[in-house]
Amino acid sequence: MPRPRQPRLTRQLIVETATALIDAEGLPAFSTRRLAAELSVRGPSLYNHFATKDEILDAVADAVTGAVDTSGFAGRDWVAALRDWAWSYRRALTAHPNIVPYLAQGPGRRPAALAMADAVYGGLVRAGWPPARATHIGAALRYFVAGSALGSFARGFVEDPELYAAHYPHLRQAHRLAEHQQSVDEGAFALGLDALLHGLAAEYARTVDPVESTRPSG
Repeated sequence: MPRPRQPRLTRQLIVETATALIDAEGLPAFSTRRLAAELSVRGPSLYNHFATKDEILDAVADAVTGAVDTSGFAGRDWVAALRDWAWSYRRALTAHPNIVPYLAQGPGRRPAALAMADAVYGGLVRAGWPPARATHIGAALRYFVAGSALGSFARGFVEDPELYAAHYPHLRQAHRLAEHQQSVDEGAFALGLDALLHGLAAEYARTVDPVESTRPSG
């Protein structure tokens, strides 16, 4: 009986399989040997497509970043653009939280990550933010989003009511947080994002708007 044909090894197949492995087993457990075994190929076959393990991780990270929507920065409403970007960014990262520590190292040479940074920075500068402040804003939002995607606040509390009742009276309902993970985690993110954007809008009105209003039009 003929052996079933294996799918042709491609960069896309390698990246998709590596992403699934990292999602399932975590970043520390990931290796080219483990990836090759999952693909039913010999390790050297991977090097026809990627020179190193880090190149594979770069491709996985860039595929995750490529799902983030930055289209709002093409317009003039920088607050709405930041809000939409932050939520899209969070959705992409929470779908693959195990790759977040690698992504948090910065864009490096990854095309999608650099394109995202370019879109955010360019949109903020076009809106009138000074270049240095635009850099700070992009960094602050990236820290905030990445931190929120690293783990669930709600699931960090064990479901043991006796523990809290006996020793931590102000946390008597903490054992129920895991039941409401989505509303707790997304509510916290929405609150923090609103606070950041309101603060930035106030700074913009105080420091940028007066300068923009004195510039000649056309």
